Amino acid sequence: MAINGKVALVTGAGQGIGRAIALRLAKDGANIALVDLKDDKIKAVAEEITALGRKAVTFTADVSDRDAIFAAVDFAEKELNGFDVIVNNAGISQVNPILKVSPEEVDKIFKINVQGTLWGIQAAAEKFKARQQKGKIINAASIAGHEGFALLGVYSSTKFAVRALTQAAAKELASSGITVNAYCPGVVGTDMWVDIDKRMSEETGAPIGETYDKYVGGIALGRAETPDDVASFVSYLAGPDSDYMTGQAPLIDGGLVYR
Repeated sequence: MAINGKVALVTGAGQGIGRAIALRLAKDGANIALVDLKDDKIKAVAEEITALGRKAVTFTADVSDRDAIFAAVDFAEKELNGFDVIVNNAGISQVNPILKVSPEEVDKIFKINVQGTLWGIQAAAEKFKARQQKGKIINAASIAGHEGFALLGVYSSTKFAVRALTQAAAKELASSGITVNAYCPGVVGTDMWVDIDKRMSEETGAPIGETYDKYVGGIALGRAETPDDVASFVSYLAGPDSDYMTGQAPLIDGGLVYR
């Protein structure tokens, strides 16, 4: 219960890694504000959290909408009587050759993955300062933020950008007692990787499942990552044991990319 009584907001909390993060933080003692576009899914996660004996509230928002993210943070503070942690988890993938990607596709993924993270950083930092307290900002990066992958070039560029925002924000906010870190998962068995594998098959002609199996086969620990693997590390970043850590984006991928 290292974060007992803390208030954490998690974006993209309706499924996959976001859901696992929200549940893990709740198990570790936090009350949770769940943010997602899919209202029915975050309400279901909220029920799981309340069953654990923690408080949960939901807020439907598009993370690319700056005003909506600021409103979500205000809502979390008001409803849960505090604000201590934000996890900017929401994001989308995109599989496309560099030479084929369209302006519309670039705009969409940057608005969600990069601007969505930036607005979350801004909203959380403003709230921490207004409350005159320390706080933790945690961003979703990726192994693709450490290495550009073929057919994932634009997606990779958004995750490199998240790492840059994480580093810059950490330097700017350290004097206020606000830490900013990121987590970099690898091949996680979620719907996102089902979509990636399907698109890879369409682009390369590989049978469905072959690309996924190829990447999993390169993992030193010998298995695909689970959302809970990611969530356990995010819980560390949210808790006091990481108080002396800022500006970092560690790989949590089972041994696939090495830096």
